[in-house]
Amino acid sequence: MRVISGDYGGRPLKTLPGKTTRPTSDKVRGAMFNMIGPYFDGGRVLDLFAGSGGLSIEAISRGMTQAVLVERDRQAQAIIRENIAMTKEAGKFQLLSMEAKQALQLVQEPFDLVFLDPPYAEETIVETITDLCQKNLLAEEVMVVCETDKQVQLPEEIADLGIWKEKIYGITKVAVYVR
Repeated sequence: MRVISGDYGGRPLKTLPGKTTRPTSDKVRGAMFNMIGPYFDGGRVLDLFAGSGGLSIEAISRGMTQAVLVERDRQAQAIIRENIAMTKEAGKFQLLSMEAKQALQLVQEPFDLVFLDPPYAEETIVETITDLCQKNLLAEEVMVVCETDKQVQLPEEIADLGIWKEKIYGITKVAVYVR
């Protein structure tokens, strides 16, 4: 895996061996960013189930200014720290080593871009987006990017967000919610 484009483009990303995390492939990540960007003029990104941190590192590489990464798995946290160190701009990243629900109690400023790739997408995505809306953690022009298995059927609307784009890449489905 590598950073696809932007300031860190071409730099390698480490991933956790085994099936603890499911890193987004370079192909899917590239397609996802072409769908939502591909580049940004600042903003805050939240990667709530960060895994290797690849999605938020790609977002910073493409112009977002600050990233909050949430990951509960200790081995994945170590990989994220190594990947953040590779950027040589660690000040742009904040790693919260905890469960997603716990992190949502701590963060206070709204986010412009949110990545949701939870282990159990069907049960978690609707609840998480609803929680983010209720806590006013989403900017007015927010994009919430949900990555699931292609079999998962997400609702057309969650809280005050609706699906803007939805695409299938192999076994992966990407749904983007906006206001």
